[in-house]
Amino acid sequence: MNWDLLIPILYLAGVAWIGLRVGSGTQDARSLFLADRGLGFGVVGTSLFASNVSSTTLIGLAGAAYVTGIAVSAYEWMAALILVFAAIFIVPIYMRTQILTIPDYMERRFDRGARVYVAALMMFLSVIVDTAASLYAGALVLTVFVPGLPLWPTLIGLGVFAGVYTSVGGLKAVMLTDVAQAVVLIVGSLVITYFAFAEYGFDWAGVRAAVPEGHLHLIRPASDTELPWPGLLLGLPILGFYYWTTNQYISQRFLAAKNLDHARWGTVLAAGLKLLPLFIMVLPGAMAIGFLPDLARPDEVFPTMARELLPVGLRGLVIAAVMAAIMSTIDSTLNAASAIAVYDLAQLQKRDLAPKRLLLIARLTTIGFMIVAIGWAPMIARFPGLFAYLQEVFAYAVPPVAAVYLGGIFWRGARRSAAMPTLAIGHVAGLSLFAATKLGWWGLHFTVNAFILAVFSAVVLVIASVGRPREPAPDAGTLWSPSLATVTAGQSVLKDYRLWAALVVVAVAASILVFA
Repeated sequence: MNWDLLIPILYLAGVAWIGLRVGSGTQDARSLFLADRGLGFGVVGTSLFASNVSSTTLIGLAGAAYVTGIAVSAYEWMAALILVFAAIFIVPIYMRTQILTIPDYMERRFDRGARVYVAALMMFLSVIVDTAASLYAGALVLTVFVPGLPLWPTLIGLGVFAGVYTSVGGLKAVMLTDVAQAVVLIVGSLVITYFAFAEYGFDWAGVRAAVPEGHLHLIRPASDTELPWPGLLLGLPILGFYYWTTNQYISQRFLAAKNLDHARWGTVLAAGLKLLPLFIMVLPGAMAIGFLPDLARPDEVFPTMARELLPVGLRGLVIAAVMAAIMSTIDSTLNAASAIAVYDLAQLQKRDLAPKRLLLIARLTTIGFMIVAIGWAPMIARFPGLFAYLQEVFAYAVPPVAAVYLGGIFWRGARRSAAMPTLAIGHVAGLSLFAATKLGWWGLHFTVNAFILAVFSAVVLVIASVGRPREPAPDAGTLWSPSLATVTAGQSVLKDYRLWAALVVVAVAASILVFA
């Protein structure tokens, strides 16, 4: 019996069963996209973690660490801090307004034009960047595990499987399978870490001696080409804010929580889980340079370690972990893109659509986006590094959106009519900066460029707001106020999300001190 194939097959069968079982109870689009707003913090937190740790994360982080060291894990520990920020400032607003999608917030705070603009951008990023990249990464790792496996049929098989069970089961199926997938991801990554460390006889001094100078440091000099410290401190928070607070496929998890307490607890739980990738996903890639020094493509380091270091059976577990990573992201991004298409585009055009009709449109849209992602995925092979592809696209696309959201939440003076010019001008500036960078006219790192674009967009928002004719005051529910940071009266200390959030911040600080 081939255990390396049996374990992934059993995993896929379990995912399909959950999708079909949950799908039988899905009656309308709201249950398909919001899981009836009834999920607890454990499901919310593990789903946030699993949907983020995609196959691009497993492969891309290991590949980047192989070349440049553990500094790439800054994306992970920065995410922990941003999730703490979200629990305090963002989640209460989303739960209070009971929005259906994140672009829905844009209309409530600004206007319909901003809603449609952001919806179109998010659909593009979800399908062309997130879904397609995960499909490519998944197909890549499977072709390494199974030599001779063709890329196209593998892509199609992965996409069709994820698309079908997502269109049937919806967000509830996605999040419930994420719980199991998070466990598989963590266990599979721990196995890789164990065997990579075993190559050095579990001797940390041996690791330090074998890897290049600076490979095991989180903070890089300003001249570093991969992640300079100005980009780490200035640009990463901007990219992270968009991803963890305004990205539909992540924020759907907040919206699916049964109440504000569970949404906050789940967010802080996810923040704690984001401390793990440094140790179980990034470090193995950094260590691999010592015993796999001649790999032609950095993206192959993770599958190569699994193939050459692991015994039969454990290889199957790691394949299942990769499959879990693939499915947890593809199902999430497809569901999110479909939610935006239904609520922010279709329903705006025709508000009297019957629930069953809306559900049919939602499922057909999911399948349509799946087909588009399958068609685009092979193109990603043209980029030198998978993780670089993801981050560079986001660096020029999302800062204007982040600036508008932050301005809308924290500045009452941001005018409703200011969002559209800010987004349009910000994206023209982003395209110009991207072109100047590619032509060699501008040499700053893309993370620094993200910060520059965010500041530029914020200035545009201020200019577009100040001196304009008076407008109706914004809905108070769309603005943050200090009262939103309070906890439910009578809760025990152990249920106070602020305690656990503080512990996460301390853990991040300790990690930085150890590896700085």
